[in-house]
Amino acid sequence: MAASLGISVQAFDKWGVKPVARIGRSVYFDCRSVLDAKLAELEAKHQSSQPDGADEGEFDPLLEHKRDQEEYLLTKERRIGQQQKNELAARKVVPSEFAIFTLSKVAAEIAAILDTLPLVMKRKHPDLETRHLDTLMRELARARNQASGLDEKLPELLDDFFDSIDSAA
Repeated sequence: MAASLGISVQAFDKWGVKPVARIGRSVYFDCRSVLDAKLAELEAKHQSSQPDGADEGEFDPLLEHKRDQEEYLLTKERRIGQQQKNELAARKVVPSEFAIFTLSKVAAEIAAILDTLPLVMKRKHPDLETRHLDTLMRELARARNQASGLDEKLPELLDDFFDSIDSAA
């Protein structure tokens, strides 16, 4: 048994393994008793390395791996956050709220210009017929309505944009 494990017989004595038979100077051990003794020794070492008050049921053998994984994920999130801050500081990106706010303001200004355009046309070109101005007013009203509703449509358009990106990937 000792030769097959690559150890000396004295190691069995050190481990406290009880022999199953003694014939002359030869001592015989069975695998089960050697294995039980070694497992008991390892369990004793394991319990002594646990912090006080820790139950055996609470010990998680993958705790160190889980802790490393959490640290990795936290570091990754910090790196991504810092990259976003750097891009924002370099003015490469803007928050979507800013883009929506700005575009809605521009759309409101466009709507105001479109609203006054028929009067400007009538004043600058008095020879235009009323039917031409009415057609112009109808088309401008459609464009003005589109421009004035832009602030309400932008979040939906932004969602559609991201959905199209996700489906393409």
